[in-house]
Amino acid sequence: MITGGEKVKDPVCQMLVPPDQYAINYQGIDFAFCSQQCKARFLANPHLYIGVPGEPAPKQEGQEVLKRRRLRLETPLSDTEARQVTEQLLAMMGVYAVDIAADELVITYDLLQATTKQIEATLQQAGGRLGAGWGEKLRRAFVHYLEENEVESRELQPGLHGRGVHRHN
Repeated sequence: MITGGEKVKDPVCQMLVPPDQYAINYQGIDFAFCSQQCKARFLANPHLYIGVPGEPAPKQEGQEVLKRRRLRLETPLSDTEARQVTEQLLAMMGVYAVDIAADELVITYDLLQATTKQIEATLQQAGGRLGAGWGEKLRRAFVHYLEENEVESRELQPGLHGRGVHRHN
């Protein structure tokens, strides 16, 4: 039993947290989380973080799954707007870098800590604070990126001996 000032590790981000913070019981084991984001990430795919008997989880082995998403914006963000969006995205657990230049937004994050759904929601929230329809513009840029990526991954590329090969992103 954990008492007093003892802390436990959040299985998603590895931060030490009070044992009753965002606490859940999963398969008879108590877990605590640093944030609602980490709790939601765990609940979506718990065995990425706790493994199965005899086989450690990717997170337990210290793995990261870094992703970089490059979004094209219909209209460039002003410096102030870019700063606000960057601050909100970087406040997310697992988002490591946000670069905004002209009409392009690049987000680098760990897929084991942040999901596209969480990033999309944060973009929409950040855009909503900017006003002028930015919430919808940022959400659309994110959705278009996912669609463009899917189309590109299906595109045949010239291969050896005249055969087409599929690109894998």
